[in-house]
Amino acid sequence: MTPTMGESVAEGTMGTWLKKSGDTVAKDEMLVEIETDKVAVEVSAPAAGVLTIVAEAGSTVTPGQQIGSIAASGAAAAAPAAAAPASGASANAGSAQIKSGEDPHLSPAVQRVVTENNLDPKTLAATGPKGNITKADAIAAIGAAAPAPAAAAPAAAPAAPRADQPREERVKMTRLRQTIARRLKESQNTAAQLTTFNEVDMTNVMELRTRYKEVFEKRHGVKLGFMSFFTKAIVQALREIPAVNAEIDGTDIIYKNHYDIGVAVGTEKGLVVPVLRDADALSLAGIEKGIAALGKAARDGDLTLDQLQGGTFTITNGGTYGSLMSTPILNAPQSGILGMHNIVQRPMAVNGEVLIRPMMYLALSYDHRIVDGKEAVTFLVRVKELLEDPARALLDL
Repeated sequence: MTPTMGESVAEGTMGTWLKKSGDTVAKDEMLVEIETDKVAVEVSAPAAGVLTIVAEAGSTVTPGQQIGSIAASGAAAAAPAAAAPASGASANAGSAQIKSGEDPHLSPAVQRVVTENNLDPKTLAATGPKGNITKADAIAAIGAAAPAPAAAAPAAAPAAPRADQPREERVKMTRLRQTIARRLKESQNTAAQLTTFNEVDMTNVMELRTRYKEVFEKRHGVKLGFMSFFTKAIVQALREIPAVNAEIDGTDIIYKNHYDIGVAVGTEKGLVVPVLRDADALSLAGIEKGIAALGKAARDGDLTLDQLQGGTFTITNGGTYGSLMSTPILNAPQSGILGMHNIVQRPMAVNGEVLIRPMMYLALSYDHRIVDGKEAVTFLVRVKELLEDPARALLDL
């Protein structure tokens, strides 16, 4: 049966089955992945037996709907069938009967990466529990194999552009991409969005990071980045300007006295915004560890629904891609989102002198229905002050 996929998830799309109707499956063997508008849900066999597929790949299913059945009469055959490949592998590792695509230890997410990139699971280094291959293992293998074609390229004659590509290609949007498109447009249509800008001199933060990054990593086991400084500054500013941490519900304003910060992460499937809970209670190390864990889960496709819901404010960092300035769109129903950008060495007037400084443009998009211009500008100035003089946050100034 289609599993429950969260309170706000009403339907999903069937992925590609790893087995065919009539195949024998083992209990807990991964069978298919159901893609929802937030996360991908893996479905495993509840029992051993012979599989009959009811919901084909690409069909829309709802929680509780039957997607297949397993005949109990096949339970006895499942054990020998599962044991056969193992004995065959020990007797003859090169047996043509053992196909990588039929490896029962590959989850649907891993299987997709392996299939799309023509990888051989037998050559992948497995780091998962019980020796299973994780999605990260498969992605790492792609990166390791990538340089080979590049090295051979100079010897081959250059191919004409689009020589083997169709002039146009129609591809159905994934549920995640459809949701991204719908939510962004709904955000534009609902909120009175406005963006205000400022710039921050990153000199002191960069010097502090350079001075302590090695001892910080040795002590806490995580690198000291800029996101922890920004998160700390944002939480401090949100405390002072609570409207930026609030949301509108009909004719009411809901002020949030907790600080759950969404961090936008770009993945192969699209943009997701996992939430760092109670950021005000975390140290710099705690913030760095939390953001690193969320980023890894997002890229590996392992985010849970709970990790994607309930944020009060969002940070998006286009600077990682080289963006100089942008106007980020609100992550509804939130009333504010901060856009970070590329750090650029620029000539600045400092105490009557022209000095070269590492500067970053900041952009705050906000809902003008609840946040006034004065509050928005004050919020951004406070973030700027706290970043340019990090000691302010320590002294609560």
